[in-house]
Amino acid sequence: MEMKRSGSKAYCSLYRLLLLIPCLFFFLCSSAQVKPPAEKNKDTDLPPPRNIKVLEEHKDAKGNTVRTIEYSQGTSRVRETIVIPADGNFYVHVPINPDTMNKDSVLVVVNKSRFKLEVYYRKKIIRSYKAVFGPKPLENKMMAGDRCTPEGWFMIQNKNPRSKYDKFMLLNYPDDSSIARFNRLKEKGNVPANARIGGDIGIHGIWPGGDDMIEKGVCWTDGCVAMKNKDIEELYNLVGVGTKVFIKK
Repeated sequence: MEMKRSGSKAYCSLYRLLLLIPCLFFFLCSSAQVKPPAEKNKDTDLPPPRNIKVLEEHKDAKGNTVRTIEYSQGTSRVRETIVIPADGNFYVHVPINPDTMNKDSVLVVVNKSRFKLEVYYRKKIIRSYKAVFGPKPLENKMMAGDRCTPEGWFMIQNKNPRSKYDKFMLLNYPDDSSIARFNRLKEKGNVPANARIGGDIGIHGIWPGGDDMIEKGVCWTDGCVAMKNKDIEELYNLVGVGTKVFIKK
């Protein structure tokens, strides 16, 4: 009789253990859920520039602003010359209610040579903002670590409302077209054989008090598109996941 009770107890213990295994598995999976990708952008992970100073500024024969600036980045002091195109149409603001917009009819166009981001709705421009990019804005991204902003057609893959850069809209770079181009560059020897394609490219704001970096045209990102915080907050409400983004030289 005692042996039967012992066997019954052992069976019950085993049964309870088997019931606990699925619960434990569910708990571990829930705990390990990854947050939506937002703003890794770890190609170089350099500290943001600080203490910007304009050393010299003049207009060239075409009316463009030629500006020599200097700023601190980590322990280094960086000096560079920026050419801002003569374009007084940076800010376009057509009244529209973001809540009633069809986000499928929105197109974002990023013009790197003009330091501008434009928003089109049903093929008509409704917004235009100042924007900055990586340190070599007129170069297309080739690989991880080059800090260049990629060119081509992309779409917004994810939106993060609580970014360290105010708001962050992740692009689907690298897409199939970017991967094919990267493979061709490798085959031609234009990038090292062990190079990575890079990723985590998006459109975002800037640290608090950093709007001056955008105003002066300082290209400081690791390949992302950066805007003033008040502009990124407005843009965030105009676009949705799936909105098309065209980045051109």
